[in-house]
Amino acid sequence: MKHAGPEALDALEPLLEQVRRLPGLKEKTRGVFYLKSKACLHFHEDQSGLWADLRSPGEADFTRLPADGTMDKATILARLKAAYSR
Repeated sequence: MKHAGPEALDALEPLLEQVRRLPGLKEKTRGVFYLKSKACLHFHEDQSGLWADLRSPGEADFTRLPADGTMDKATILARLKAAYSR
């Protein structure tokens, strides 16, 4: 599964704009977010759709979440807020 390319990130731009507003998260490259020196969110694409890899603080591994639909994006944002807005 490859990292999301420019067209996929264009489709995710409304979500990316909301993530950029969260305190503490830095976008090192488009669609790749870090908290301090640790990656916490990035996106992938394949024939099955768009996917977000989200790592919560203190976790070693990423959790893969679907990122195609409106509800998918709302879930990603809610999980980010819960994990990183403390």
